[in-house]
Amino acid sequence: MKIRTSLLASLLLLAACGSAPEVPTPRCPAITPRSIAIPGGTVTMGSENFHAEEAPIRTAQVAAFGIDATEVTNAQFAAFVAATGHVTTAERLGGGAVFSHPARVVNLDDLTQWWQLDPQAQWRHPHGAGSTADPARPVVQVTLEDARAYARWAGRALPTEAEWEHAARGGLANADYSWGNDRKAAATHANHWQGIFPIKDTGDDGFKSIAPAGCFKPNGYGLHDMAGNVWELTETAWDRPDAPGGSSVIKGGSWLCANNFCLRYRPAARQPGDPEMPTDHIGFRTITRLPAAAPG
Repeated sequence: MKIRTSLLASLLLLAACGSAPEVPTPRCPAITPRSIAIPGGTVTMGSENFHAEEAPIRTAQVAAFGIDATEVTNAQFAAFVAATGHVTTAERLGGGAVFSHPARVVNLDDLTQWWQLDPQAQWRHPHGAGSTADPARPVVQVTLEDARAYARWAGRALPTEAEWEHAARGGLANADYSWGNDRKAAATHANHWQGIFPIKDTGDDGFKSIAPAGCFKPNGYGLHDMAGNVWELTETAWDRPDAPGGSSVIKGGSWLCANNFCLRYRPAARQPGDPEMPTDHIGFRTITRLPAAAPG
């Protein structure tokens, strides 16, 4: 492995969620990639009810923008690579981090018990050697550099944290979740972990791995998977001294967000994304900023 970031330091940043080898999943409706217009306005960000890094509650102004209805898929990323020859960070630096179901866990604070660095992991092989990227699933094993390159090629951009959180709230400014305040509704709105993390995922929501993009109910703006499935990169720099330099904010949680250990499939949730540690639980979606309305 040539990735410079130390194993322990990087894996400690991945406490919230992860990913694992694909398993058979229910059929999902075909989703046509599209952009959905989000109105500008004041967004209330953060929470003081869950994790310390989400506080304080604050407001930000955002202009109108359009955002992908789903995460960028492997099929979309493959088209980008075919057109540009882009070589991802994982391919250049020698792999990425993958989640591995442990037989048992002695110490929940030792994340190396369920995370591994795999030299074969990259977007084509998201869970390491022997895994294959499903065209319909979100692309993972990408870094901020890779996501920015895709966005430039597509004539789009990555959202800021404020833009992303505004879109994720779906018009519900003060709700804990993108669908409201009923956590039980997560079963139909967010691909997340059921059971005791990290030993057993019961798959009560129909999935024991990353779901194809768009399988779960959309929020009030018509956006799928703004909660769970995969964490999503933003352009906003991480603002706390507990992550490697160059880290950016990731949002939304992933399918391994469990109620007993994470509970980060919420708009206010935020974690740092390491600039040189691609993983099998972080992806992205893109935006286009809309022209300002003419005065009068």
